[in-house]
Amino acid sequence: MIIKEVNGKSPVFGKDCFFAENSVVVGEVTMGDQCSIWYNAVIRGDVHYIKIGNKVNIQDGAVIHATYQKSPTNIGNNVSIGHNAMVHGCTIYDNVLIGMGAIVMDDCVIESNSIIAAGAVVTKGSLVPSGTVFAGMPAKRIKDIDQELISGEIDRIANNYIKYASWYK
Repeated sequence: MIIKEVNGKSPVFGKDCFFAENSVVVGEVTMGDQCSIWYNAVIRGDVHYIKIGNKVNIQDGAVIHATYQKSPTNIGNNVSIGHNAMVHGCTIYDNVLIGMGAIVMDDCVIESNSIIAAGAVVTKGSLVPSGTVFAGMPAKRIKDIDQELISGEIDRIANNYIKYASWYK
């Protein structure tokens, strides 16, 4: 893994985290416990801070970045960022699934217990209310979330990634 200081700021990690050998974490990045950063994932805290909670998985090829002097990135607890997703200068609360290839742009707020479908594009400044599923380009509310989606998708994926990371340690 590449861990790099930028402008005097170095990443800080919690306990029991997994980093794939070719993952990249640079600059002002703070990460909680039981996180996993997978192959070719990039977390670039060079232009603004990035805060990541506990039990977050950032899957293969995902990019987490921010906007210089404007929009930091805040990610809550129990969040899955799918393969090749892009999360940029936004706020993601707890218990959220960002699907594969989804893009979440600057100044978006993704409230708790929400799903951003694979391939969705959440445009700048959008609010995704708690308990909803957004899909499409641009992303729109397609339905309310139910307990089956919370336990069957959001929690299942987050828990599975803790298990998968254990195989590599």
